[in-house]
Amino acid sequence: MRFVVCLSREGFGEFSTDDLTLGRLYEVLAPADSHSMLRIMDDSGEDFLYPASLFEAVEVPEQTATRLHELLAA
Repeated sequence: MRFVVCLSREGFGEFSTDDLTLGRLYEVLAPADSHSMLRIMDDSGEDFLYPASLFEAVEVPEQTATRLHELLAA
């Protein structure tokens, strides 16, 4: 499991970032693709692709990652 924190919501033209909260932790559902897009579950409860440059990776211990995964999936 991999987690990122949202550090920006600006500068990406047509991308809607209304469903991202600055400073919030998100679980990465699929790693960055060839277009540097991450698939995450956003605040709408749906999974979408967002530019990886909006986020910074956060390393957490495996036990914590498992608990975060459960909390974010609820």
